[in-house]
Amino acid sequence: MLTPAQIKKNLGKYAADMVPANSIIGMGTGSTVYWLIQELAVRVRNGLSMRIVPTSVETKKLAAEAGISSIALNEVDLLPLTIDGADEIDGQFQLVKGGGGALLQEKMVAAASEKLIIIADESKLVKQLGHFPLPVEVIPGGWKQVQKKTISAGCKKAALRNAANQPFVTDNGHYILDCYFDKIDDAASLNMTLHLIPGVVETGLFINMANTVIIGRSDGTIDVM
Repeated sequence: MLTPAQIKKNLGKYAADMVPANSIIGMGTGSTVYWLIQELAVRVRNGLSMRIVPTSVETKKLAAEAGISSIALNEVDLLPLTIDGADEIDGQFQLVKGGGGALLQEKMVAAASEKLIIIADESKLVKQLGHFPLPVEVIPGGWKQVQKKTISAGCKKAALRNAANQPFVTDNGHYILDCYFDKIDDAASLNMTLHLIPGVVETGLFINMANTVIIGRSDGTIDVM
């Protein structure tokens, strides 16, 4: 049986085969994408020409270390594809993302892409969204008001994300509330409700955005859905 790191490494190799030569693609953030970048680095050294639009400062840094060039989202009109991970994936390909704190840029890059390909290990497949806390990116100056209103919207608890005993700050200078719902019955409706709260910048609900989901399993197999 493969370890979680070995599963992610397999997924990185598999997804690298989907990157066209001479392309600019969106590149997500997270531990699975890390292995994709490492695999692409080998191919770039062997002559593959490609660039990425990174979804975070972290991804841009990893790509630079791997010899992969980055360009800004404002410099492209339409991306052929974005490859990213997810924290939860249901049977309709609705996603919860943002565990790494890059949900805003991840959603913007995904929205600028013809295809969104999600790579994840089998533990991310769920029957119903909601076990993983839903990240909601908020304006720092009013996060407490947003916190109260998310609870009124059905959230059991909305915790301000911290790092080193300070509020976690996103690449875009915002805070994140991790919202505990236990289960999300209607992801599309909840996404709309949260967006109507003044001070909410973005939610980690990715509705009708994923085209392909690639799942790595502990027995070494990979499922493409």
